[in-house]
Amino acid sequence: MAKIEPFEKHAIEYENWFAEHRFAYESELEAVKQQVPENRCGIEIGVGSGRFAAPLGIEFGVEPSAKMGKIAQQKGINVVRGVAEAVPFGNSIFDFALMVTTICLVDDLEASFKEAYRILKPGGSLIIGFINRDTPVGRSYEERKKDSPFYQVATFYSVEELVPLLEKVSFKNFQFNQTIFKDLSKIDKVEPVKSGYGEGSFVVIRARE
Repeated sequence: MAKIEPFEKHAIEYENWFAEHRFAYESELEAVKQQVPENRCGIEIGVGSGRFAAPLGIEFGVEPSAKMGKIAQQKGINVVRGVAEAVPFGNSIFDFALMVTTICLVDDLEASFKEAYRILKPGGSLIIGFINRDTPVGRSYEERKKDSPFYQVATFYSVEELVPLLEKVSFKNFQFNQTIFKDLSKIDKVEPVKSGYGEGSFVVIRARE
């Protein structure tokens, strides 16, 4: 069952996070942008309020929360109600699929990856942005889960857990980059984006079909 209740009840609080943590958000956006192919047809699965899809020029989104989807639609995104485990699009349609801070909230991660693989054109890419559990921010989120309406029901993952699951679904040719090298409260400018993973708390994986 889609974990939409916190987003239906706390949509304003969700949007306020991006304003309060502007530089962290802009750092994450830049890391994702570096992995998104230009001038290609893409979709964001778990588009939320469109905070990533809109500035990246992604036309389509899938979102289970009606309230979040409405905000994204107001930003010009074509949003379809649905979940990552059953994406309401046909086979081999998109050049890339994006999932940002979505994997921690899906019910079945393997099924979600299979659906992303299904809707991608041959050679297409799945791009995943997430908080790496094995980092300072990831550990703090894990420790404070009960205090957050959004992360109470979340499951955080490490890179080492995700790569084998992606390989099982037949993804390959992985690329990694990372950002967020400080505690969120100490970030006062846009953080750098580095290749690889292991230092930054926010990691982006690009895996090809």
